[in-house]
Amino acid sequence: MRVRGEVVADGGPGILVLVGVTHEDTPDTASKLARRVAGLRIFEDDQGKMNLDLAQVKGGVVVVPQFTLYGDTSHGRRPSWIAAAPPQLASELVETFALELEGLGATVRRGAFREHMEVELVNYGPVTLLLEA
Repeated sequence: MRVRGEVVADGGPGILVLVGVTHEDTPDTASKLARRVAGLRIFEDDQGKMNLDLAQVKGGVVVVPQFTLYGDTSHGRRPSWIAAAPPQLASELVETFALELEGLGATVRRGAFREHMEVELVNYGPVTLLLEA
C-alpha cells in the first residue's frame, strides 16, 4: 500500500482489512472485531483445509481505514456517507482496532486516515468476508 507515493505497508501472508466505522460503534466494538479477525480460521493447514488462524501462519494485518464502506446508494446516483462515523471517532476506533490486533500478537501495518491510498491485493484463494461486530 502506498500513501503519497511512499510504501507504508507490504507483506506476505496475512489479512487485508478495510475498516468502516459507523455512529453506533464504540471502543468495545473495535476490540470485539479485532478478536474476531485474529481468530478467523481462514488459512489452509497441511491438508488444504481452512483450519488455521492468523497467529498459526505468522501472518500480518494491513488495516485500511475505509469510510466509503458505509456509502449508501439507495437514493439516487450520488452516494451518501451519513452512516459513516465522524472523522475523529472513526480515526480513534480504527486505531483501537489496530492496537487490539497488536495486543493479540499480530504484526499490523496501517493505512493513512483521510488520505488517498493505493492499495494492491493479491488474493490467494477464494476468501473475502464481511464482518460486523
